Amino acid sequence: MGVHLITGAGSGIGAVVADQLTARGEELWLLVRDARRAAQLRERYPDARTLVGDLDDPAKLSWAFGHQALPVELDSLLHVAGVVELGTVAETPVKAWQHQLNVNAVAPAELTRLLLPSLRLARGHVVFVNSGAGLRADPTWGSYAASKFAVRALADALRQEEHANGVRVTSVYPGRTATPMQQKVHQQEGAAYDPERWIAPESVATAVLTALDLPRDAEITEITVRPGR
Repeated sequence: MGVHLITGAGSGIGAVVADQLTARGEELWLLVRDARRAAQLRERYPDARTLVGDLDDPAKLSWAFGHQALPVELDSLLHVAGVVELGTVAETPVKAWQHQLNVNAVAPAELTRLLLPSLRLARGHVVFVNSGAGLRADPTWGSYAASKFAVRALADALRQEEHANGVRVTSVYPGRTATPMQQKVHQQEGAAYDPERWIAPESVATAVLTALDLPRDAEITEITVRPGR
């Protein structure tokens, strides 16, 4: 039985990954932003442990964790949480840039740093659920793509730095996926949302678990998942 810490387990891809790991009998630790959210997730995952930390304020994660128990050994750290605010460079305020960079890039970096001792002990795995926007920036996607390009750099550097410690690192680049975040994107675009057009979150979760389950003689470094219909 592995020990896995997941961000973004409350909905979308993160929730499906949590469901599938729970069904396998794995031990889950779920990062949540506050005590109310922790109570909600414990109702859904009664055997899971929760950690409280605000990804929008990564400078305080170390302080928050200093007051909570952390897993001694960690088989995987799954960065699934994310935020998106569309807008042209001319119209995007500093607050939107900072919010997306904090949640999507700086917090994953700090969370990884704080949990690396536990990952090294278990020769664990860090998975970054990135985005197609981490490979290409389109109009109105500049600030979000910048945060996802940063995550790509973070993963590439971490992979080389931790290889000798036995820590594997995988970046998953999904295209548009039928999640609440995608519904929000459509609202911002002023477009009708049809979830049947996009990737099911279960398909992205399968890619994540495939990377985790790969035998130790190999490492999946990158997975690109595109809509198949």
